[in-house]
Parts: sequence; structure tokens; C-alpha cells
Amino acid sequence: MTAPSTDAILPTVNWDAEADFLLPPPDPTQRLDMAPQSRPALTTRDRHRLNLHATLTAAGIPPHPDDTKAIDALSTLDDTVALAVRRWLTAGSSTLLS
Repeated sequence: MTAPSTDAILPTVNWDAEADFLLPPPDPTQRLDMAPQSRPALTTRDRHRLNLHATLTAAGIPPHPDDTKAIDALSTLDDTVALAVRRWLTAGSSTLLS
């Protein structure tokens, strides 16, 4: 018994007809490894920096490119200080909007 021809399974592309054509099945050896990572994707410093950027932007204070050093310095502080700074910004923006 012979193996079936791939031409019989997958049609050739007729570019002039502008029709859809079937793609070959995926190769299992080229799949991405989707196993969970052993360490968190973001460090605490990264999380603080992203949260500070988001809080500033939501408060109507988009960070200026020159503010990177200040944001980076604030990002190194512990969770309690980072939360306090975000709370101050949120409270200040709601006072301005009232």
C-alpha cells in the first residue's frame, strides 16, 4: 500500500482565481512551550513602575519622558510606600475633578 499523495489532500494554490486555499496541518515539533514559569513574569519593581504609570495617567498626569528617574526611584520602594503614593495621586485627582 502506498502513502496518499499530498496533492490529493491539499489543493494547489490558484492565485489567478483569488480563492481561499487550505494550509498544511501544523507541525507538532514546532509548538511553543506553554508550561507555567517557575518565577513571576514581573518583578516587584516592574509592578510598582507599571502601577505608578497607570495611576499617573488615570489621574490626568501623563508621565513626561524626563520623569523616568523619579518613577524608577519610587519603584524601588516597598509595597506600603508605593501604595501610599498611588493613594495620594488617586485622592488628589478626585479632589481636582470635584
